Amino acid sequence: MENFYKVGTIVNTQGLQGEVRVLPSTDFANERFSKGAVLALFDDKDSYIQDLKVKSGRLQKNFYVVKFEGFYHINDVEKYKGYVVKIAQENQEELNDGEFYYHEIIGSDVYENDILIGQISEILQPGANDVWVVKRKGKRDLLLPYIPPVVLKVDVAQHRVDVDIMEGLDD
Repeated sequence: MENFYKVGTIVNTQGLQGEVRVLPSTDFANERFSKGAVLALFDDKDSYIQDLKVKSGRLQKNFYVVKFEGFYHINDVEKYKGYVVKIAQENQEELNDGEFYYHEIIGSDVYENDILIGQISEILQPGANDVWVVKRKGKRDLLLPYIPPVVLKVDVAQHRVDVDIMEGLDD
């Protein structure tokens, strides 16, 4: 089976016409949830269910309200709460130099002054900047904002991120 990458989670239904609320987990939400986009639906056990074609999608607060072709009533989509929508690797667009997909960063080793401090376990999107969650041995997780003074270098090929932990970030 080809590689798939998570772009969102269906968190609820919206109205009675078969729309769902999707919490995006991608920087490319406008493209992923626009008319004609093809996504794959996976259940809560990460088993592939079916391909879905977006009929319409719109941003509403922190969610995307998405209608998929072939679903016309709330009863058609209610069972998909908690399911994940993913994109096939073949449908991902080429990125410019210095850009990367979340799946290319998650699992990368994080270094400060050439000392390993942990691994990126998750990427959060709380607002203006992404926040990278760094899992550390024997310490609580470190939350690093993805901003130039903190993230110095990202080497996707080597799965390595060099950082400068500013005062106050590791209290």
